[in-house]
Order: sequence, then structure tokens, then C-alpha cells
Amino acid sequence: MKPVLPSIEAAKAQAKILRTRLAAEGLSVGHGKSLELIAHQYGYRDWNTLHAAIGNRPVVPWRVGGQVRGHYLGQAFEAEILSVEKQGDGWFRLTLDLDEAVDVVTFDSFSNFRKRVSGVVGPGGLSREKTSDGRPLLQVEL
Repeated sequence: MKPVLPSIEAAKAQAKILRTRLAAEGLSVGHGKSLELIAHQYGYRDWNTLHAAIGNRPVVPWRVGGQVRGHYLGQAFEAEILSVEKQGDGWFRLTLDLDEAVDVVTFDSFSNFRKRVSGVVGPGGLSREKTSDGRPLLQVEL
């Protein structure tokens, strides 16, 4: 099984770090060679094959364990992503563990705090569902 692939930018950054570390140990390699070494590390025969594999992947803006911020029911939050499930073209169901619980009730005499929330967000990080005042129920910054 091949490891999870990085973005093209991240793979290039890894190649640069590798080249720098090898140079510090007295081994001089060019940029192309360091890209090839990174490709081999991910199980690909060369950089072009790795590049194609990365480029053909669907873009997933969120990953399990990643940190996000946004608004839930109009309240700001920061959270860890517990699960990501593709729902359709550009739509994802996210389950978030909020760093601090938010009160999901607007009544003065009653509160209900929620620390874990789930919702489906689209390409702009906004849910289809809206609050009574027309704001998206869930907004996740990209």
C-alpha cells in the first residue's frame, strides 16, 4: 500500500529539504535528482509518475486530524477534524471536535452546549442548511 500523497508543493518542499540535508553531509545532488528520490520514497518510479498521481487525485480540502476554524450557528470555533466523508462533487460531511463548546440555543433562560458537530459543506466551506436569519448553519474556512 502506498502512503498518502502530499500536494505537489509539499513534495517539492520535501525535495528541497532533502537536497539541503544531503548537502550538509557533503553529498551534492541536483534538484531533479532530489525530486526523483522523493518519488521513490512514495513508491513511484520517477518524479513525472508521482506528479501525475498527485495531479489526478480529487482535491480534498480537509483531512482527518487537521485543524479548522469557522462558525457554527453564528458562533466562532476552532476544531479538529474527526472524519471527512465525500458526499458529491465538492461536498463533504465533516465531523468536528470543537476546542471549546458552543451554546446552540439563543434563549436567555436556557443553554445547550455542543462540543462535537457534524455538517455537510460545499466547495466554499458553507453548508446548504441555513439558520432562521439566512446564515449558513456551518461555515468552515478553507
